[in-house]
Amino acid sequence: MDFEELKKLYLEKKNENGVEVYRHISELFREAREIHRDYYLNRPDVKKAVEVGRRVDPDQSWRAFKGKNLEKLLAFMIEEEVRSLGLKLWQGKGNNKEISQVKRNLLINYGEFGYHLPDLDLVIFDPETPEKRVIAILSVKVTLRERIAQTGYWKFKLLEDEAQSHIKVFFITLDEDETLTTKLPAKKGRAIVEVDTDGCYVLSDATYELSDKVKMFDKLIEDLEKLINS
Repeated sequence: MDFEELKKLYLEKKNENGVEVYRHISELFREAREIHRDYYLNRPDVKKAVEVGRRVDPDQSWRAFKGKNLEKLLAFMIEEEVRSLGLKLWQGKGNNKEISQVKRNLLINYGEFGYHLPDLDLVIFDPETPEKRVIAILSVKVTLRERIAQTGYWKFKLLEDEAQSHIKVFFITLDEDETLTTKLPAKKGRAIVEVDTDGCYVLSDATYELSDKVKMFDKLIEDLEKLINS
């Protein structure tokens, strides 16, 4: 299974659920998992491994596929709307003059230890500004266990530099372990989101106690629009 097949499944879900499709992304990945497993077990190298008695692990292959392709799917879901705001989406790969400028805007100064890029999945920037002004960094993960504390760390590092302090740091998650559902008493992940990030957007059909920092995914583009108009 590849991303094009996953995208096809997404478009089918979107046709069924319209603007509420974001609530069905975990369901989409559950369906994709069965397809991926069949593909994996029928690969010639995996079949050969089974024949000689070597252990194969479809779940390990699936976890890698899911993490990588959730980010790609999220980019596909929002790219057109981001463009409609006059902004651009960079997925952290590739290089040209424009992207080189975006990277320079994001470099963190570690003094004698040099400049380093923060961990990031997606970057939203304004291509019409001479400096290619970065609007937001999006960290995209299945659950909060995967890097929420690091996301908060990068927010603090950006705040240390006046030229970078305007950059918003958002977390996007399926929240499959439902860490975010309750505001008080808060689980650790929810507390980090509320205090150490600019906010989190959830793709889920669960019920959430929402706040200024924890919102459903359909609010992301609306909030980006507010940012560029403020």
